[in-house]
Amino acid sequence: MKRSTDRILTTHVGSLPRPGELLDMLEAKEVDGNIDDSMLGERITAAILDVVSRQRECGVDIVNDGENSKTSYTLYVQDRLKGVGPVPPARERPKTAQHADLMEHPDLLEMMAKRAVGLSWFDRAQPPACVGPVSYGDSAPLQRDLANLAAACEARGVDEAFMNSASPGVLTKFVPDMYYGDEDAYVEALSEALRVEYEAIVEAGFILQIDAPDLGSARHNQYQDLDDAGFLKIAERNVEAVNHATRNIDPQRMRMHVCWGNYEGPHTHDVPLATLYPVIMKARPAGLLIEGANPAHAHEWADVKRLGLPDEKVLIPGVIDTTTNFVENPKLVAQRICQWAEVAGRERVIASTDCGFATFAGPNNPVAPTVVWEKLRALAEGARLASSMLW
Repeated sequence: MKRSTDRILTTHVGSLPRPGELLDMLEAKEVDGNIDDSMLGERITAAILDVVSRQRECGVDIVNDGENSKTSYTLYVQDRLKGVGPVPPARERPKTAQHADLMEHPDLLEMMAKRAVGLSWFDRAQPPACVGPVSYGDSAPLQRDLANLAAACEARGVDEAFMNSASPGVLTKFVPDMYYGDEDAYVEALSEALRVEYEAIVEAGFILQIDAPDLGSARHNQYQDLDDAGFLKIAERNVEAVNHATRNIDPQRMRMHVCWGNYEGPHTHDVPLATLYPVIMKARPAGLLIEGANPAHAHEWADVKRLGLPDEKVLIPGVIDTTTNFVENPKLVAQRICQWAEVAGRERVIASTDCGFATFAGPNNPVAPTVVWEKLRALAEGARLASSMLW
């Protein structure tokens, strides 16, 4: 993993706007399977080349494929993992509780529901569940993703890129267990299965990014009935699962994303980063992507400064909010970067976004696609300004 040796490098968390035609094709595949796989494959390849090009044009240093081949950062595993599939007839898919902060504001929930009417394929598709023993199955989708990103990086002269992969813990929410009957056993099985994907990403020459919102947002939805001590036991288990799955990978070839939910809401029940910090620091990935731009977490640079950062860790803080169409002034971005440089040292800071811009494939993501690219340009310009101050 590169460090900011002579200037502040830039990256982002993962998902980026997908072209409209590709969205239609992905929706058709998810809802009724009525899509020509070869046509879909060609469209995905073209979209990845384009999204890598656009990232470079905006000034992003460490790029990815924008998750263009995936309908979401979690549900993609249904095409790769054995034991994951449709809910059996006559059985009901387990449901996860709504975010605790949103339940306190039914008027906001009503507003959000009205905005989303008719916009989500998720309501028309059949989300998967764990219905059998889990193992890594079809590697063809992963190999296509690796080949597409490698070709796009070569064509555009990119020398470092990352690829996203779900954490074992986050899949317990989005792919609920209907087979093991024991969450610890399910997480253990997921850890061993995902090891195959994790190692393949690194072997292909990319930085592995493990998306682990289970270490943050799960506190106020999936595990909202636990106290902090109980939740931290869950977080410890999930970090151990990440460490087990990555045991053969150099920590410097990995980064991990922790967030509290990529939605515009009160976030009044978010567990503080300081509470999670001792557990998160036990994770093997050297890079840590955390929220640092939205109003609920922009203050936490001071907590990291107080708690200290291990020498082997690299901070990749969000300096761009992914839930608002405000475009951050580059001077503000530079100020935020300089705060984090004060915490970790300029060489160990890579400027990023709070989360992805298109968590689920569809038109109902909060930031308009054209604004996304403006935000990434502001990120790059802010990093240039901060570099002129720090060097």
